[in-house]
Amino acid sequence: MKQVKLITGSSNPQLARAISGNLGIPLADVTVGRFSDGEVQVVINESVRDCDVYIIQSLCYPANDNIMELLLIADALRRASAGRITAVIPYYAYGRQDRKVNPRDPISAKLLADILTVSGINHVVVIDLHARQVEGFFDIPVDHLQARPVLSEYFLSVGLGGDDTVVVSPDIGGVARARNFAKVLGSPIAIIDKRRPKPNVAEVMNIIGEVEGKRAVIIDDIIDTAGTIVNAARAIKERGAKEVYTACTHPVFSGPAVERLSEAVKEGVIKEVVVTDTIPLREKFEGVKVLSVSGMIAEAIRRIHFGKSISRMFDF
Repeated sequence: MKQVKLITGSSNPQLARAISGNLGIPLADVTVGRFSDGEVQVVINESVRDCDVYIIQSLCYPANDNIMELLLIADALRRASAGRITAVIPYYAYGRQDRKVNPRDPISAKLLADILTVSGINHVVVIDLHARQVEGFFDIPVDHLQARPVLSEYFLSVGLGGDDTVVVSPDIGGVARARNFAKVLGSPIAIIDKRRPKPNVAEVMNIIGEVEGKRAVIIDDIIDTAGTIVNAARAIKERGAKEVYTACTHPVFSGPAVERLSEAVKEGVIKEVVVTDTIPLREKFEGVKVLSVSGMIAEAIRRIHFGKSISRMFDF
């Protein structure tokens, strides 16, 4: 893999360093800074001609700044005659804006896909898109990785699984995710039937499935303000669950999320909050467990470089 170059922006350098360590390839010498007026400055300090280059950049908060960094890095690489430019985007911003809800809404996820393609990126790697149809918004190849192996391996290692455990989907839209996760754990599933009166406000209405006397794992792709997850955990505990774990791929944790989750952990409503490092935690709290996806991303980069199958990584 001598022709592989790894580049990181400023969104998640810890994850980039972990991927670099897994591959045994140092991060390329690239300067990403700011001019005095706030504009992004990118300088590639080494040759990338004809190299297979991977830009590791989560599009998390501040999303617009991180998007701009990614675009400028890609443009600089294209102008420096890089052979292939792959954007490794652990968290894809605007992924929840994937369709028109109102007559004059933008489809932001599609617009961002178009902008990334125009910048010179040849290939995209993402983890757990909120909606699978976002893959179709790109006119370039997309490899969609799943955090399920990382999360399920952890829960199996701490003794969860089998009929004693129930995997809970916090809404109807996440049923397929919960079912796939439950298959790995060998456990039944339950579904939260909820009503959302307005954005970021969720009201639990009913629980479909048996949770009494079981250890519950609420699985989602994103925890944003944590209202849905905490309400679901309280409802499950009220219906007799022994323990409630929450798990997600992308810990966005905006607004009151950390306060809500830490309070639920202190009250004993939630046993543990299990997340991955697709987004770096701005504030850690008691009861949170961070799992790394660096090994999975490193293996994906290795397979892409040598032209091997990515889907084989997720055969269970």
